[in-house]
Amino acid sequence: MELMGWVVSIPVFCDSGFVILNPIRKALVKRTASSSVAMTVGLAAGLFTSHVFIPPTPGPIAAANTLGIGDNLLLVIGLGLVCSICPLIAAYCYATFIGKKVKADDEFDTNAVSKTYEELVAEYGKLPNGTSALAPIIVPIILMALSSIVTMAKVTGTGASICKFLGTPIIALAVGTIFAVIQLCGAKKIDEFYDIVNDTLKTVGPILFITAAGGVLGKVIASSDMVNYISEHATVLSAMGIFFPFLLSAILKSAQGSSTVALTTTAGIVAPLLPVLGFTTPAQITLVCMAIGAGAMTVSHANDSYYWVVTNFGEMTPERGYKTWTVASLVMGIAAIIEIAILSLFIH
Repeated sequence: MELMGWVVSIPVFCDSGFVILNPIRKALVKRTASSSVAMTVGLAAGLFTSHVFIPPTPGPIAAANTLGIGDNLLLVIGLGLVCSICPLIAAYCYATFIGKKVKADDEFDTNAVSKTYEELVAEYGKLPNGTSALAPIIVPIILMALSSIVTMAKVTGTGASICKFLGTPIIALAVGTIFAVIQLCGAKKIDEFYDIVNDTLKTVGPILFITAAGGVLGKVIASSDMVNYISEHATVLSAMGIFFPFLLSAILKSAQGSSTVALTTTAGIVAPLLPVLGFTTPAQITLVCMAIGAGAMTVSHANDSYYWVVTNFGEMTPERGYKTWTVASLVMGIAAIIEIAILSLFIH
């Protein structure tokens, strides 16, 4: 469940990903007699990890562009994959531990009705093969990676221009959408296309506003005296190294709840200070982006919409949500920044 969530959330917001995958989680809990809480935390953790680390999720892309590494998305994707390792392992260990301590409501209700895996498959219709199923996720990543390679290699010509065009995040995601529409045709559900798009726009609208507002807030703060104050105390802050963007992002995340706002706002604050803090090369700046992402997952609690998605769909009370998902997000954030700090000792 954790790895499934990690893959699906690369192009999809974690909130939507959890809603989409929750029926599968329930079916697997029933089929394997596993802990519902462990499955919930594992799925939530997988979705959350790629949500803050790996483009083309909007938060990491916006942060990368703000920090000036928008043309190095391959590097951001690559380090995002690497920086996912420790949080995923830490979340898996905590999920298996807390699953033995805390029970969800559906584990108490033995008569709860849930669909089996076979029923879910029958309801969907004709299933696509593995390549077709992963194409909406993998193809945009490949296109953005090719664009980054062409840019870094300074290749010119018609082919290079085409690669750069197709590798633009919005175009790459549009190509991924086309592959998803092809699957709808294969499942003979193309007549539902209008309703699906209509429902999607209701979800996408707030996301676009959140991303834009977070970027604007970051610019406003970056234009305030806060930057001057930080510059005057650069010696102290530079001693904090990679932990400074992490702590700043964690404070913003805990205070207002949105990981995307924490990513974009922190990137806006940190961007003009990168030389002062000693982060100058693309690799170092990418690690800063990862540190901001680690802070943006620390911690998820009652002011975060994802917290309520996880607790409600996972059939847990808010109290159990704090014991399970909130603590899990803290464990993941700490594991992530430790890994990033170790990587910063070797990457220059």
